[in-house]
Amino acid sequence: MVQASTSWFNASRLKTRHLLLLLHLYEQRSVLRAAEAASMTQPAASKLLAEMESVLGVTLFERHARGVEPTWYGQVLIRRARSALSEIGRAHDEIAALRSGQMGQAAIGTVVNPGTNLVPQAVAMVKRDFPDIMIRVEMDYSRPLVAKLLDGQLDIVIGRIMGPEGAGELDFEPLADEPHSVIARAGHPLAGRTRLQHADLIDYGWILPPAESVLRARLDSVFLEHGLQRPHNIIETSALPVITNLLRSGDLLTALPIDSVAPYVQAGQLVALPIELGVRMEFFGIVRRRDQLLSPGAERVLEALRSTARRLYAEMPPRHAP
Repeated sequence: MVQASTSWFNASRLKTRHLLLLLHLYEQRSVLRAAEAASMTQPAASKLLAEMESVLGVTLFERHARGVEPTWYGQVLIRRARSALSEIGRAHDEIAALRSGQMGQAAIGTVVNPGTNLVPQAVAMVKRDFPDIMIRVEMDYSRPLVAKLLDGQLDIVIGRIMGPEGAGELDFEPLADEPHSVIARAGHPLAGRTRLQHADLIDYGWILPPAESVLRARLDSVFLEHGLQRPHNIIETSALPVITNLLRSGDLLTALPIDSVAPYVQAGQLVALPIELGVRMEFFGIVRRRDQLLSPGAERVLEALRSTARRLYAEMPPRHAP
């Protein structure tokens, strides 16, 4: 008990100005430039850094001729500082919204497939009943979205936990899996075929996600497993409006969950080609920080996401944490 109290007392001695300087040091990698960014003198910045290291009893930055580099201890504190400052900023915004008669705000991150059906329907449900809640929606791949969740920039992510980093701080509610199909325009030369092989796909241009994405790696692996070279005529983008317009204007191919382009398929503009691509992603679900107390607005969004998911995905798997 004494140890926990001492730890809390030490942490409470770190003030906002310490944390702001910490982030400037990380970004600038120079005490002088960090001091200028924080609108203070270099001696004052050096003193604040020394205070932080004294309070925590560790070295946060290694000093060298070219500037400073964060130690492992420094990297831990930087991540927590970024999250804390983000939470303080968002608390200020929520208080201002409540004072003006609004119900606060919620920031949601989503991957593509649920971003085209689950999230819009849940947001519409919330806005019907609580029009004063300000909801921000960001679409990206799971890894950057979860990083923003851990930093406090997002309240909820509809995606996947892609690696061990931060997994112990997260809670995951699985919703549905995400099989991918080969998507093309309705008049594509391959659209009229009854059976296709992977080799039939290679001679066409492909719209692919960025090289660092998990989906890109799995697509590459599928072609290699079939004894084929990876597509070489490619366009890299993750923006769904760009993808759909490119598909409709030429003989390009892409890999997407069929649900994410359902309106275009129903309108007869796009089709899923008759081939089992063999690419399947892990279950996506609701990802949250375990220690986070959601705002009333974010709680409303979470309830709507769960309610909408039960309707869209008939057989939800049992909830579990990673």
